[in-house]
Amino acid sequence: MTITAAMVKELRDKTGAGMMDCKSALTETKGDLETAIDWLRKKGLSKAAKKADRIAADGLIGVTASGIHGALVEVNSETDFVARNDTFQDLVRQIATLALKAGGDLAKLNAMSFPGKSIKVDEHMKEMIATIGENLSLRRTAALSVKEGVVAIYTHNKVVDGLGKIGVIVGIESKGKADKLNEIGRQIALHIAAANPQAVSADELDKALIDRERAVYLEQAKATGKAAEFIDKMVEGRLRKEFFGQVVLLQQTFMGPGGDGKMTVEQYLKTEEKAAGTPVKVTKFVRYQLGEGIDKKGDDFASEVAKLTKGS
Repeated sequence: MTITAAMVKELRDKTGAGMMDCKSALTETKGDLETAIDWLRKKGLSKAAKKADRIAADGLIGVTASGIHGALVEVNSETDFVARNDTFQDLVRQIATLALKAGGDLAKLNAMSFPGKSIKVDEHMKEMIATIGENLSLRRTAALSVKEGVVAIYTHNKVVDGLGKIGVIVGIESKGKADKLNEIGRQIALHIAAANPQAVSADELDKALIDRERAVYLEQAKATGKAAEFIDKMVEGRLRKEFFGQVVLLQQTFMGPGGDGKMTVEQYLKTEEKAAGTPVKVTKFVRYQLGEGIDKKGDDFASEVAKLTKGS
């Protein structure tokens, strides 16, 4: 039987499923509309598209590590209520574990087979939308590895191990013992969660960003009326102490245990190197905060009430 565009449109209007899913359903059911609706429902695809229009800005960050590899994912839901659901938490945990093999590639992660299922991750996500009743989204993933050492992890506002509202993975390169390196790495990751640095060292910062800050300090320095020979020293001094001290991990004031309000992260690492008996280097880090960058629409409660009570 020929499946026409009109038939696909009618099925889509009734179910809210995607065009290709509707075509597949009609093909599988030889054009029988009601059977096709049931086919979509069984696959968890009915109405998933309509739910997908809603903003998902809550959810969880999933973090996992295995030796020299680490990964994290952000899986969004519409409400914190769903984020506290065991089924949703298990979903995020399993996706985070798969992310270790995806290497930070979101398309690759979506195309991987979901554990215990004969379908891919993105297809299972559609099923979960129908099951849970909220829009869900696998928004992003990242991964990192070190040649030698460990990838340490930390989750803030933790709901269960490896799941929280802020997640950090940090590469610790060293020949030291793994348990000691994980201890150091966790303290660094905890600091990163709190201080939100932009780079490990100043060399990694965008030059345009540095130039912009330098220009601001230059104008402020000129306004002091100091002699020209002092201006450059003033600018570079402020850039190092104020700007780099705010955004560069190694130059930030260490916020973990043992920090005295003066010790930098770099100084903390030097102290730990002595205890470990070997050099310790932070190679890279990734910090995810739940919902950052998502354009959240504000709820107009009065308007919603008015809609509900209109005509009553």
